Amino acid sequence: MSASNSHGPRYYAFGRYLRQRYGCRVHKITLDAGFTCPNRDGTRGRGGCTFCNNVGFSPNSRMAPSLVREQLTKGIVNAGRRHKAARFIAYFQAYSNTHAPVECLRSLYDQVWGFPEVVGLSIGTRPDCVDREKIELIAEYTPRGEVWIEYGLQSAHDHTLQAINRGHNYQEFLNAVQWTAGRGIKICVHTILGLPGETREMMLETHRRLANLPIDGIKIHLLHIMRDTLMERQYHGGELVILERPQFVSLVVDVLEMLRPEVVIQRMHADAPPDVLIAPNWCLDKSEVLNDIKEELRQRNSWQGKSLGYRPEDIPSRQPIIASKVKPILHDAHPKPLS
Repeated sequence: MSASNSHGPRYYAFGRYLRQRYGCRVHKITLDAGFTCPNRDGTRGRGGCTFCNNVGFSPNSRMAPSLVREQLTKGIVNAGRRHKAARFIAYFQAYSNTHAPVECLRSLYDQVWGFPEVVGLSIGTRPDCVDREKIELIAEYTPRGEVWIEYGLQSAHDHTLQAINRGHNYQEFLNAVQWTAGRGIKICVHTILGLPGETREMMLETHRRLANLPIDGIKIHLLHIMRDTLMERQYHGGELVILERPQFVSLVVDVLEMLRPEVVIQRMHADAPPDVLIAPNWCLDKSEVLNDIKEELRQRNSWQGKSLGYRPEDIPSRQPIIASKVKPILHDAHPKPLS
């Protein structure tokens, strides 16, 4: 099959991956367990990341944290109705969801497995918030279903990490990946395109390094400016330059070309609620940005893994989706946890 006349998917989308594995629509339910971050609470610093208004990344954090089980119950019902999903992944998203003692983490993570509709657990955290003991705990859940750990790296350049007040360095990320790999836990990495002071080559170098690591997924974010952050003040002071839409689209395609074809693309865009977003306004039109990325891939006759020498047919998304054998939940009833 030649690239020029191949019309299959040009990257391995997360939705496609889930349908291939489960044969039905699977939706992530975001959870807020009341965590904070070590660069907020004084463990590693104060003030948090300079770009972070967590409401922008985790809309559910507008709510007061409730029992995980209660949030999950409501989320299953709502997502089942809205997205016609039949199965769900419980996603601990807000702040750093391993920033607590192991027994506290166990009591939270245990709550998600009592639901027959839940097929997986995803944990968003930072590389400096894990150790071997916490990875051992998370690995215990792999026989029960899909388990992801999502590491916020943002950049592989220590100068950038210091400038945005991350509070960790690239080596700590490498340590976390080393502890996690081979334990049955899938690794997803978060990166940001357009961080202050980074050239195009620096952004690409971050992803070039990831291509050599045992990662399973990636979320590629656009730097966007949100209210009540240090970056908002820097932006209004003329200190920051935001990527234009064509620049971002071109960069995303460059990144896709250097990722192995089996790496699942969980996200390649970012947005925020309109009442929180300062700039750029173009990121609010998520579907159009995604269409631009697909069109850029088509015009370049490109695909995920191209610069590594892979062919389009190496992308697992070109494999057929299995026929669904999953019955949807009854959306007019609250799901009942297993006892």
